Order: sequence, then C-alpha cells, then structure tokens
Amino acid sequence: MYTLLSKINGPDDLKKLDAEELVLLADEVRGFLMDTVAKTGGHLASNLGVVELSIALHYCFDSPKDNIVWDVGHQAYTHKILTGRRDSFHTQRCYKGISGFPKRSESPHDAFGAGHSSTSISAGLGLAVAHTLKGDDARVISVIGDGSLTGGMALEALNQAGHLKKNLIVVLNDNEMSISKNVGALSSFISRKMTGSYYRGLKKEMEGLLAGIPAIGGNILHFAKKAENSLKGFLTPGTLFEALGFEYVGPIAGHDIPTLLGVLENVKRLEGPILLHVMTKKGKGHGPAEDMPDKYHGVAPTKPASATPSKQAPPSYTSVFGNTLVKLGEKDEKILAITAAMPDGTGLTPFAERFPERFFDVGIAEQHALTFAAGLAVEGFRPVAAIYSTFTQRAYDQVFHDICLQKLPVTMALDRAGLVGDDGPTHHGAFDLSYLRHLPELTVMAPKDENELQHMLKTAIYLGRPVSLRYPRGAGFGVAMDKELKSLEVGKGELLVEGTDLTLVAVGSTVYPALEAAAILKQKGIFASVVNARFVKPLDRDLILAEAGRTGCVVTVEENALLGGFGSAVLEAMADSGLTGVRVKRIGIPDSFVEQGSQAQLRADLGLDGAGIAATCQAFLKGAGSVHPQLTVVK
Repeated sequence: MYTLLSKINGPDDLKKLDAEELVLLADEVRGFLMDTVAKTGGHLASNLGVVELSIALHYCFDSPKDNIVWDVGHQAYTHKILTGRRDSFHTQRCYKGISGFPKRSESPHDAFGAGHSSTSISAGLGLAVAHTLKGDDARVISVIGDGSLTGGMALEALNQAGHLKKNLIVVLNDNEMSISKNVGALSSFISRKMTGSYYRGLKKEMEGLLAGIPAIGGNILHFAKKAENSLKGFLTPGTLFEALGFEYVGPIAGHDIPTLLGVLENVKRLEGPILLHVMTKKGKGHGPAEDMPDKYHGVAPTKPASATPSKQAPPSYTSVFGNTLVKLGEKDEKILAITAAMPDGTGLTPFAERFPERFFDVGIAEQHALTFAAGLAVEGFRPVAAIYSTFTQRAYDQVFHDICLQKLPVTMALDRAGLVGDDGPTHHGAFDLSYLRHLPELTVMAPKDENELQHMLKTAIYLGRPVSLRYPRGAGFGVAMDKELKSLEVGKGELLVEGTDLTLVAVGSTVYPALEAAAILKQKGIFASVVNARFVKPLDRDLILAEAGRTGCVVTVEENALLGGFGSAVLEAMADSGLTGVRVKRIGIPDSFVEQGSQAQLRADLGLDGAGIAATCQAFLKGAGSVHPQLTVVK
C-alpha cells in the first residue's frame, strides 16, 4: 500500500528518489497520516499541510548534521515519519509511545524540543551561533507557522538574528493566507531567479562596477538599489522582514515539490539570515480538514463502528466555563473575554458569538493577553482571560507586575490544569499552584466539580481582586447543576465526610477521588474525614487545623507539583499555627516531568485515583500506629 514510504528509513533513503517519486511519496505520507491519526488521535490538519515542505527540507538538507527546528511541534509528524519512526508512529501520543512533538531524547533528528509556540527562531539562532563558534558548516532551518509570529518571542528573535547576520534560514509556513495572497507562477519564478547563483553573481558584479564610477557611481548605485527594493516590495510582501535584516524569498507554493526543491537548493547557498515564505493549505488532501482546519487541528481516535454507544457524557469543564460566562455576560456588559488564539479550546466561542464586541483574541501572545486584561480592569471592566495552565507559565511576570502588584481585578481562568493526557509533559498543567500561590494579592481557587465551577466563576469575577481559577481537562462528574449562580465565601472550604482516623484534604480534581478513597478505607475499618479545600489561597486554616488536630493524621491530595504546591501550603499553615504532633503525607506530582498517557493511566501511576489514594493512606496509617499523641493548637 505504501510502496515508496516503506523504503524510507531515514533522510538518506529519501535522497535516492527523483522529483516525480517525491510527489508520489507525498501522497503516500498523507494517506499514512490520515490512517494512523484516525486510530491514535493527534494533530491532523497542521501536519497534512506540511507534507511536501517536510519532504523537501529533508531532501535538500542533511539532517541531523543540519538542524531542522520545528515551532510548536504539532507540525512535525511527517518529519518523524521520514527520520526512522515510521514503524513506531502508531504509538505517537500513546502511553509509553513516541511523543506527538519533537523530543531530543527520542531522535538525533529532533534538533530542539517544542510543545509551546514561537520558540523556533530563538532556538535556531542559538544553534546557528554555536555552529559558527565551533567552526562547522552546518545549516539551521527554523520552521514557524504564521500564527506563531504573533508571539513576541519570535519577533524578538527575528530582530537579533537580523542584527547578528548569522546563517539562519527561517521558513515561514503561511497556511492561513494571513500575510499575503501573492502566490503563483510569477512569485515562484521571481523567488527562484532571485536566489539563483547567476543572479547573485551578476548583482555583486554590477554593484562593484557602479561603485567604481568616479564621482557619480555612489549615487547611481543608491538609485539602483532603491529601484531593486521597490520592485521586490511591489512583487513580494517581504518589506518587514528585510527591514529586520533578513533576505526575503517568496512567497512560493508550498505543495509544489519541484518549486520547493529549486528554491531550497538556491537558498541553502546564501549567506546570512534568510526568510523563506511558503504558502500551504492546512488540511491539504483531506476535504473536511481543508474546509474546517480548526475542527481538524486536533482529532480524537475514531471509535470502531461496532463499539457499543456510551451514555451521554457529562459536560466538560471547558463548556461549563464558557456557558457560565455567557450567562453572566448577559447580565453584566462590563464582563469581557480574552483568549490567546484558543477560542474553541477555552470554550469562549459561544461568548464570542453572543458578544463579539466584548471578545478579544490576541493571538499566540499570553503575555500581552494578561497585560491587556490589566489595562481593561483599570477602567472598570471585568476581564476574564482564559488560558491553558501550561501556557500561562509564559506570562508569569505579567501576573506579578501588571496584575497582582496593581491589585487589578483580572480573572485568570486556567483551563487544562493538572494532567492533560496524550500531549504529554509540555502540556500538563502541573505547576500553576506552585508558581502562583506565593504572589501577594492573588486568590487561588479550584472547584471540585462542574457545578462548583460555575459558582466559583461568579465569585472570581465579582471579588474585585486578582484571581486564578484552575480546572481540569475533560468531562465533569455529572452532578446536578444549580440554576442560580451564587458567590462563595472566599477562603472557606467544606467538610464532606467526618472521620476519626485521618483527614484527607483535597483540592480541585482530586476531591472526588479522595471521597472514593474514603469509601474504600471505610470498608477496611478506617474512617477518614474528607475536606474540600476549594481555596489554595487564602487557605481555610480553621477547618483544616481543626480536622488535623482532631484526627492527628493528614493526607493532602492535589494534581499539581508537590514542591511548593497545595500540600506545602497546608504544612506552612500548621507550622505557622504551632500545631504539633500531627503526621502529614502529601500526594501529588513528584519532582519529575510526567510523560504522555491517558489521564486515567497517569493518575493511577501517580497514585492520584481513589485506589491509589486509599493505598497510600493505609500504608501511612500503618507506619503511624493507631494511637495519636495529645495535640495542642497554638493560635
């Protein structure tokens, strides 16, 4: 079925094919992608759009000696298939399988790891400077999508790259026609000619000849350069990049392999920073993905036709958040919604459709999103910035400097907090409790279920101070949803189960597993209290300390890094209060990066499911003995 692809075990095999065979290979790769991703899930549309580009890059350059750096990484599937991972590709994004993103430990062809956007030019420039210092002739190619150029880091890197004048090729994969529509035979012809050796040699000879003319040579040369730049500016959209010090080439058709090969062969002989503008079609070759690239950006595995239909799943936390924000927005025109290029992923599409003038998509620019929100808050609006937990890390200074320091009422809705599953370590929201709870003026909260989420959102918006509201990826627990929204008392948790042997203090997505653990322990004759903390900051010290003093044994549970997380907050509260004689065990994410896998599998591995929590508690109690010392609480 895959006659040519079955022979490609590395880039060297690719170089044995002629241009016509490469075109056929592209068709086979596209079919292989659709077949495999249908089974494993993953990023489909973006990868279908770069098949020919990936083939051309590996054909013209010598990876891994030459470094190909992929931005975000969700467009690197063809790259992986061509670099020895075809036979293992069916395991991508699966538990203990290969990653869905470039990963240096996985292959020498993965020059730089990536899961977040706008990093490729900075990394590529670092590699290019390193090669210069080492004195080797390796080339560096950074492949970045047009959307990633909205990230300020990419523009910062372009600025320095143009200044340093090192050999760096930046391939701009323009798949949304957001920069230019000037593509076709003329622009492809111009790009090939402008990079050819004859043109480059003639240009240098003419410059030397004109400069040598006595008295008037300099003026003529200046006029000739202005004419050349005017012509290139008229025919191509590269003025901005050339102003930054790049030689601009393009735009060229990104699905035309002969054109790609011709331009890349010329470009790799050029010196200095080059910007190659390639026009591609996201979802290329798959009709539905071409028509709806946003819907096919990330796809779930296709269920077998014979599969037994499951009962309707509870609503996702994301959809509950989005629908609640619409409900609140209908009553308050000061509520605004902000996203960093993720309106669907963060559940804000309904709000955007209902209140387009109050919705803002700032692009892949989390730093700007939060400072923009701060500016809105200064003028009395109630901005809600919905950003994945893993991407909020990119805007830490803005949370501190622009929001908390000025005590501005910005609500940060941190979606995908905790373990996200198949996207792996770059996307797990495992650190937000640790890096946010120590910031002054910030309230940090996490709901136990989807009903509590809607109440917490109202609480956050009307609290009048900075708030971080974190919630997990996936469906809720199917609880009844209150029709009327209410504000919760800040800093107050709730005692869900009263026990005598130990106290389970859980927060957010771990509350229901803690309840399950308490039920398991009860069957073994162990009676555990269960506290839903609700607030990580301010902590309900009275409730937690009272329960700790009563049972003498506390187990904290969180889906966050243990270092500096919720459990640390509980320990600090005990230490500060002078509570003695209480043994404490913390359950959470250890001091290591968590690999990919389903959320259920990863939670089981980390002991964060009901059975795991119960087993940890039982072992902890066994070590603690059955008699608790007399306790004293010092206020």
